[in-house]
Amino acid sequence: MTTTATRPNTAPPGRPTRANRPRRPWTLSGTAVNGTLVLATVYTLWPLGWLLTASAKNTADLLGGNALGADNFRLGQNLHDLATTGDGIYFRWYLNSLLYAGIGSLLCALVCVAAGYAFHVYRFPGKEKLFGLVLLGVLVPTTALALPMYLLASELGIVNTFWAVFLPSLVNPFGVYLARVFCAGYVPNEVLEAARMDGAGELRTFWSIGLRMVMPGFVTVLLFQFTAIWNNFFLPLVMLSDNRLFPVSLGLFSWNAQTKAFPEYYPLVITGSLLAIVPLVLAFVLLQRHWKAGLTAGSVK
Repeated sequence: MTTTATRPNTAPPGRPTRANRPRRPWTLSGTAVNGTLVLATVYTLWPLGWLLTASAKNTADLLGGNALGADNFRLGQNLHDLATTGDGIYFRWYLNSLLYAGIGSLLCALVCVAAGYAFHVYRFPGKEKLFGLVLLGVLVPTTALALPMYLLASELGIVNTFWAVFLPSLVNPFGVYLARVFCAGYVPNEVLEAARMDGAGELRTFWSIGLRMVMPGFVTVLLFQFTAIWNNFFLPLVMLSDNRLFPVSLGLFSWNAQTKAFPEYYPLVITGSLLAIVPLVLAFVLLQRHWKAGLTAGSVK
């Protein structure tokens, strides 16, 4: 009869052997993670790259599928056509969007921060119930409010005017919620009490101390609202019939609807779309330092 000898365990005491060594948890390798990020970046930037090259093509190249080609570069001619078509109506739309989004987002951010500051600092009857109504407004999509706002604007007699699109942009329930969260994290009550003891009124305390301390939240609400107003389409579509009051989004839509009958509008729509993203990029690039300052402020307190 054959017997099998058992090999003795010669590992030093306290050192785990292969049999009882704990297994490492499964993780993605660095190559897989980097590859996924590269694919996600390409997927995100591909439409922008297509827009950059297609904006320099003529109608024949666009309809012929040569939008990504490096030949036949005519961006200057497309910009000239964009500026002269309809007596320069595109840049009137552009100015309208700057007014709607620029002034509207600035005033909306100020209103939201003031409301969030009031919810955080002051105590009054029904405070949390009122804030619950604000949160309820966050759940209602803006498209569902377009028809009620049109009926209200019709009662006020401001349909097909600048105010029909501008006034609704001053209200943002999510901005109020976000401002209250920022105030709770950035505005200590001790500082406000010290300002009151020094003789500062409530309005002076908010303007000189509260608003300065919650500036990252102000910029956040500003950027969110600027992007929302700049890309707003359905509300101007409902409210406006005069094309001289159109924002750039609705104006490009009206041109795009005519491309089947007038193919020469294709380069205008694409070149106009390229110019339409410039203010959004500039806003995020120029204001991002306020975000960085806000993110690092808590680490040194």
